[in-house]
Amino acid sequence: MAVQLQQALEVGKYLVSQRLRGRKRFPLVLMLEPLFRCNLACSGCGKIQHPVEVLKRNLTPEECFAAAEECGAPVVSIPGGEPLLHPQIAEIVQGLVDRKKFVYLCTNGLLLEKSLTKFQPSPYLTFSVHLDGLREWHDKCVDRKGVFDIAVQAIRAAKDKGFRVTTNTTIFEGVNPGEMQEFFDFLGTLNLDGMMISPGYSYEWAPDQEHFLQREQTRALFRQILTPFTTGQKAWNFNHNPLFLDFLTGDREYECTPWGSPSYSVLGWQKPCYLLNEGHYTTFKELLDQTDWSQYGRASGNPKCANCMVHCGYEPTAAIDAMQPQNMARAVSSLFG
Repeated sequence: MAVQLQQALEVGKYLVSQRLRGRKRFPLVLMLEPLFRCNLACSGCGKIQHPVEVLKRNLTPEECFAAAEECGAPVVSIPGGEPLLHPQIAEIVQGLVDRKKFVYLCTNGLLLEKSLTKFQPSPYLTFSVHLDGLREWHDKCVDRKGVFDIAVQAIRAAKDKGFRVTTNTTIFEGVNPGEMQEFFDFLGTLNLDGMMISPGYSYEWAPDQEHFLQREQTRALFRQILTPFTTGQKAWNFNHNPLFLDFLTGDREYECTPWGSPSYSVLGWQKPCYLLNEGHYTTFKELLDQTDWSQYGRASGNPKCANCMVHCGYEPTAAIDAMQPQNMARAVSSLFG
């Protein structure tokens, strides 16, 4: 099964309820960043470039719960930094699970295996392990040898203990399509609960600014990589709405819905989205009501948005589109692989 049935049904009910209430802007996934610290320094990430005084800060469990309740999104993604460095991460996760939020704890895998005893398997909890390719490519992306093997071992340990595990792969310029296909084949041997993919986006603070994809590059590369999947030669297990994959390959055109994946961190609610750092609001309502959304997204002409095709901006759009009668059959297919 590609997308967990329980999650798909509850998210579907949530989307219907928002539409019945006439809401045009509402969140689908809360990007909850309880800290920015990390035990890696990936060249494509700008999060650890914050000042030292910010890197030392943690969200409290109470702040995390308040943000989840204020936002109301049914899914909570916990990126970072490295969330497993947070001394109260188990309490945060359990509190969100108790609130019946579908939690994706994003980790580079270095601390995962020895942290498993802190958590309980649940249909509401998924470990999302960062893997950008096979051993040599992934270790190059994270700028440290041996990380791939540690992460794969942690995935196997987590699956053995009954946890849900997905992988999260960022695809940058310079990736070899054939090697990426081999990588997806390899992931198929790990008994994963799904794979997630997204094109790299040019964080302003990221040390490496040379290997982020432009829009047409993204479409051409994803068409190449996904051809065996789209033609039925491969049955790779993607944890995505298939309409989002259509968007990546250029078979659908969407506009960004940045409010669909709001970001909350030690600095507050990030304006306007997880990827652009243009200030912060104290409340989620301020983010929704005071942001001039017409200034963001490809159609706005904002050069910062011109080439972005990242999941946090476009998967909410695809999820809403899946509710259209003509798209339901294709969306439902994702529930059964």
